[in-house]
Amino acid sequence: MPHDPALVAETRAWFSKAGNDVRAGTFELGAVPPLTSDIVFHAQQTAEKAMKGFLTWMGGSIERPII
Repeated sequence: MPHDPALVAETRAWFSKAGNDVRAGTFELGAVPPLTSDIVFHAQQTAEKAMKGFLTWMGGSIERPII
């Protein structure tokens, strides 16, 4: 049974965003001195976006906070 194309696209988008945060953190690691606070921020963002991708794939809902 094929997967829902919209679900696949949304899941891939979350993992792509997570990958961009990995790239940003890796880039900042090369700075002299390394930008440790930014690296940690991107690591946290990577974990959060990867979790959102997983939850999206598994059928969980991700609600955005109302500001």
